[in-house]
Amino acid sequence: MTESFSLTSAAAEPLLRVPRRSLERLRSVPALAPRYEGHEKVLTLEDLAALPPLVKDDLNVALAHLEPKAGQGATWLFQSGGSTGAPKVGYAPTGFYMEGVHRHWQPLEPDDVFVNAWGAGRMWGAHFLAAALADLSGCRVIALGSVGKEEYGDWLGFFADRRVTAFGGTPSVLRLWFAHARAAGLRLPALRKVLWLGEAWHPQLDEDLAEVAPDARRWGMFGSTETWVAATNTPDCPADVFHPLPDQLVHSDADELLDFTTLNPDMLNPVLRYRTGDAGRLVSCPCGRDGRALRILGRRDSVVQVRGLGLHVDDVVAQAEREPGVLRAQVLVTERQGRVSGVDVLLLTGPATPPDLPERLRRDLLAGTFTLSTAFQHDPGSFRVRTVDALIGNDRTGKTSSFVVREEQ
Repeated sequence: MTESFSLTSAAAEPLLRVPRRSLERLRSVPALAPRYEGHEKVLTLEDLAALPPLVKDDLNVALAHLEPKAGQGATWLFQSGGSTGAPKVGYAPTGFYMEGVHRHWQPLEPDDVFVNAWGAGRMWGAHFLAAALADLSGCRVIALGSVGKEEYGDWLGFFADRRVTAFGGTPSVLRLWFAHARAAGLRLPALRKVLWLGEAWHPQLDEDLAEVAPDARRWGMFGSTETWVAATNTPDCPADVFHPLPDQLVHSDADELLDFTTLNPDMLNPVLRYRTGDAGRLVSCPCGRDGRALRILGRRDSVVQVRGLGLHVDDVVAQAEREPGVLRAQVLVTERQGRVSGVDVLLLTGPATPPDLPERLRRDLLAGTFTLSTAFQHDPGSFRVRTVDALIGNDRTGKTSSFVVREEQ
């Protein structure tokens, strides 16, 4: 049982006073108290494993009741989600817990010039925690606001002139920047570091960076608005393997669903076996660092129900993105009165894309995807593949998810 945790019993159990406090707080929430009956103590990892996991809606209920407040400084409220489900609220004190991250992970140095390309505002926390990390590093920072497509060229020229050495953002945003630079023949010769958080790394970034900034290496953070930064990696680690921070206890259950428990006494969110929707397993990292690392296997919520059948969105997107000329793909699920009325595969394409691609890909997907062929057997016109000028993104965060669900009036 204890092998399914990121820390050994000897390392974790002296720190379980924090989960015990989280349990007390959750038991004080009337709507959640019944689920913790018979779970009065958390003295061992076995006790912790016996607790019921928290899911997103549970934590929202708890936070609405508890309304956490920082002991010093401001209490910041942030949201995550909103593309495929209801937004979730998280709380953080000034500093956003980044001092603990910086003690163990230092991609930025005082002589760096860092572009913070995570979107600021609209209650998303990534821009602010990256700014806090940059502040701790003592580097110079270029903080970007909203940037339109027509502005990329001018900004990239400015970055080259300023000899930008580090660039951070979600992979969705990074792909736009570096794909544009590659297509325009622009280079960032001083760029050495690319920081990312919010989505999985995409292999296309490796191809674009090899042309735009061949000396750049990736530095990743993994977490959520509820857990905050839970794990990090370095250029010596595979892109999908992260090292949990010492104040984060990660558990992988029999189905490889991950849950997180905070060991940080200053954490405002009562993160106690909290499930983010990610799957993963504990592994040894090829970088050689001691301790259990975390290989992220992807999100389990990327399977969407279409007329009673499970559609594996990632498989559809991967097939579309293998087509020559397709830069990115996205699945749009349209619902009417709680029932799926249509599915669109949206394609962001380059200039050399064959004109017959949408219809050919549509035929291939219908022929090779059981869910689509069965669900739309009687109304095949409700499944479409079409090219678009831009995919549907989250205006608040700048992230572009693999699929979007929309309610049709």
